[in-house]
Amino acid sequence: MNRAPLKRSRILHMALMGASDPSGEAEANKEKPFLLRALQITLVVSLYWATSISMVFLNKYLLDSPSLQLDTPIFVTFYQCLVTTLLCKSLSTLAALCPGTMDFPSLRLDLRVARSVLPLSVVFIGMITFNNLCLKYVGVAFYNVGRSLTTVFNVLLSYLLLKQTTSFYALLTCGIIIGGFWLGVDQEGAEGTLSWTGTLFGVLASLCVSLNAIYTKKVLPAVDGSVWRLTFYNNVNACALFLPLLLLLGELQALRGFSQLGSAHFWGMMTLSGLFGFAIGYVTGLQIKFTSPLTHNVSGTAKACAQTVLAVLYYEETKSFLWWTSNMMVLGGSSAYTWVRGWEMKKIQEEPSPKEDEKSSMGV
Repeated sequence: MNRAPLKRSRILHMALMGASDPSGEAEANKEKPFLLRALQITLVVSLYWATSISMVFLNKYLLDSPSLQLDTPIFVTFYQCLVTTLLCKSLSTLAALCPGTMDFPSLRLDLRVARSVLPLSVVFIGMITFNNLCLKYVGVAFYNVGRSLTTVFNVLLSYLLLKQTTSFYALLTCGIIIGGFWLGVDQEGAEGTLSWTGTLFGVLASLCVSLNAIYTKKVLPAVDGSVWRLTFYNNVNACALFLPLLLLLGELQALRGFSQLGSAHFWGMMTLSGLFGFAIGYVTGLQIKFTSPLTHNVSGTAKACAQTVLAVLYYEETKSFLWWTSNMMVLGGSSAYTWVRGWEMKKIQEEPSPKEDEKSSMGV
């Protein structure tokens, strides 16, 4: 029997909850030849790595390049949101004009839906703004350590907001992550490259990433479970909310005095960063679909390790043994948490329910 394709709303739910795909995607994959499946997974994972790493380095260039000398992080974030909004609307129009050529939902701005999505949009704005501000003030090599507390906040917020407890082994992995974070901060300070401002923005970004996952789950019904509709409304709201911030923080005035405002190269790089920002959501969902949520987390951890090594080589930095140890603690703790959560969920799925035990004892 043919199965319906996996919806993006289901992909997001799987990513948030760490559950496996119950729709039978795994069974469908098993029907494909091994080499074809291996090639598909390799291409998808490579695409995710290339998109994510390129986006980080490009954003670092726009936010903190000596050649640009552009001190307008809010405007850079605003422009990326604007590009994403226009891309969503363009793809929606194209799908309507050429039905059957591509699968993209119809998008029209409904103010009632926009208001429903607004609480998530505020968190979303915090997430992308603090991410960019963290990247502006810290090096790419330290960026992953600076934003490493997302898992810790996931556990904390799950307990405070959802009343969900966490196992001892999962808490132990969180302890390793926290230890790696503090060791990394200490080593950055010892090398004279620590930015407390950037570190604070990194912690706030980690908190907003966790809140974003929780609020996304609550808001998805307002957009009929469509991640693309949610992306559209999030970015429309963000563009509207960023405009007064640009005026209040004086960034529009700073842009007037920017020497490369008429440069095609500058606007090309800005637009490219917006394209990467749009693409990362797609390739993330694609990687989850072709692997699993847990494999996606492991891939993200491995990507962070590769990104750190590339940054050290590219910027020709020299790091101490303890600095590298802090990175390994963060990455190892994150991987261990993913493995522990996967093992716990598999154990829960394999345990028979009380009703099944009752039926077995009665011989029914």
